[in-house]
Amino acid sequence: MIQFEKVSKRFRRTEVLKQVDLTIERGHRIALVGSNGAGKTTLIRCLLGEYTCDGRVLVDGLDPRSHRREVLSKVGFVPQLPPPLKMPVGQLIRFAASLCNADPERMREVAQRLGLSADQFHNQPFVKLSGGQKQKLLIAIALGRDSELLVMDEPAANLDPEARHIFFQLLAEKQETSAMLISSHRLDEVATLVNRVIELDQGNVVLDDRVADLVDLSSRLRCRVSLIRPENAFARAISEWGFKGDGEGRIWDGVVAGPDRLRFLGVLSRYAALLAGIEMHEDEGAAAGVAAADG
Repeated sequence: MIQFEKVSKRFRRTEVLKQVDLTIERGHRIALVGSNGAGKTTLIRCLLGEYTCDGRVLVDGLDPRSHRREVLSKVGFVPQLPPPLKMPVGQLIRFAASLCNADPERMREVAQRLGLSADQFHNQPFVKLSGGQKQKLLIAIALGRDSELLVMDEPAANLDPEARHIFFQLLAEKQETSAMLISSHRLDEVATLVNRVIELDQGNVVLDDRVADLVDLSSRLRCRVSLIRPENAFARAISEWGFKGDGEGRIWDGVVAGPDRLRFLGVLSRYAALLAGIEMHEDEGAAAGVAAADG
């Protein structure tokens, strides 16, 4: 579906991409990782036709520079930094839908699933929304259409825990029909979302590896965390995940999205000296609910 052939990009004296060769097919869910300045954003902008480059970039055989409208009609894009658009939310949804012949109502429905009422903010300028609201709307615009390629730059960074659950479910609904390219500077943030990892370093592909595709993107884990003593800092951190305490602050119960397990364990690792026990098991009720919805 996507081909990068000897792609190089230079800004003045700095070569940001160096002879990049990659092939990406439908069904691939790729973590594009690397430190700041590794070339991730430049590679994405070449893919979207925003930059000229040496070599060739093809999306279903089309050059994204010379066939930009056709290529972008296949792409759902979630940028890391929301654009400073003054356009009202309702107008933005209609405009985005018109560009790809999509149904704006589908975008509103996805926004509603993520916890954002597009009708409530219909006349609100996009730039006036909170960071989380902007992210939800951008995801709704990208996923509320028939995109064959999803390109997402730190897509869940500003989402609350419940919205992250829904976001992963939305990705699960598209995982068989779309290719996904998820950019992040931290592999542990996206590791369980993907089945392939591509790492860039100073413009070179230094790792291209297939990984075990074992996590159900729509899964949830019931979790209980026990502490040897209460700790206010831990209480604040785990409350952000929607966990509830037992009143004494020593036992905390909650639900974690399956793809978020590594990220959650990373949070717990900061308080390792306080931990008395961790229990995690599949939330069968949630899985049954998803199955019923699919049926």
